[in-house]
Amino acid sequence: MNSADRIPLYQMVQEYIRDLVTSEVLKVGDRIPTEKELMERFGVSKITVVHALSGLVNERIITRVPGKGSFVSDPEYEIPTTSSKSAVQQANQTSVEMQTRLIGLIMPSIYDYFTIRLVQGIQQALNENDYRFVIYLSEGSIEKEKEAIQTCSKIGVEGLLIFPVDEELFNEEILSMKFAGFPFVLIDRYLPGVETHYIASDGRLGANLAVNYLWDLGHREIAICSDSPIQTVTVQERIDGYMNALKEKGSLINPAHIVTGFEIGSLEQAEAHPLYRYIQNRMATAYITLNGSLGVKIHQMARQAGLKVPEDISIISFDDPTSIIEGYSTFTHVKQFERDMGYRAANTLLEVINSDDGQPGKYIKTLVEPELVIGETTGTSPFF
Repeated sequence: MNSADRIPLYQMVQEYIRDLVTSEVLKVGDRIPTEKELMERFGVSKITVVHALSGLVNERIITRVPGKGSFVSDPEYEIPTTSSKSAVQQANQTSVEMQTRLIGLIMPSIYDYFTIRLVQGIQQALNENDYRFVIYLSEGSIEKEKEAIQTCSKIGVEGLLIFPVDEELFNEEILSMKFAGFPFVLIDRYLPGVETHYIASDGRLGANLAVNYLWDLGHREIAICSDSPIQTVTVQERIDGYMNALKEKGSLINPAHIVTGFEIGSLEQAEAHPLYRYIQNRMATAYITLNGSLGVKIHQMARQAGLKVPEDISIISFDDPTSIIEGYSTFTHVKQFERDMGYRAANTLLEVINSDDGQPGKYIKTLVEPELVIGETTGTSPFF
């Protein structure tokens, strides 16, 4: 592999513009090729070109004028300290300011405690390093996630923190950023087969902790439940951890206890839901839910079915839903240290942004070790 093979695509675009300027093919005030022309010339995405031009703006090689294009800057020019600036000078300064110390955060929602704590950790890390951030919500839509990435590139963020949506297909914008060498870190899940910076809780270990604890309480019919519409990497890893823990006990895997691919709407008609009948018929004595909200819903269904928690069934959830359910001081849960995860994700991104090592293939992958917090929703099996 020669040295050219290791140059990120955005740097190739930058070198092309620099060569045009240093060879005086383009002189001060000349307009540089448009974003579309650069995309076609190098066969790259818009975000790659935007990232390349943003770097040239920061180096004062070019000036970007909204609505008109980008122009070769005067190397002798310094942004004046007085208020009497031309429109072009003001546009240049504004562009530089927008592209400095700004991070984009893209996530499906901030309506649960997991993401709220995650954002708190991110905010703390960025505040400590004098960075600002903007939040875009994808609402679980891969198209909105793409739009958010494109918008962040337009406003000149230095890097992105992305909590990807649950989709079977990759978001090509994320792949474009990887190949362009644009700094980003994925949170909570990664793209199978695609090397990136990411941070997540160790789902396999979390499920293993839950199974081992329930087993020690005498439970042998243990169900694992997910209401994710598709089998994401996160879901699959937790199910793998569940299955491996049972195998270590010498227990056969009962496929009926892996309850996935369903949705629960209003609990007013819960009795018509297949999961309600599953709970009512006491198919399992213990449930591991892959999010706190689902843990609360199973708890409510059990009460509607006339069952008591933890006397009749036990429940362990990933994430802590204690604050949204009455009657318990602590809901037994797998603590994922969301705030710490967000803090470390932001610091990882800043490390990538400020790193002098531009060689590809060196990715920071962090698995946060979860902890089982024992609460009041688990007890010994009624058949123990």
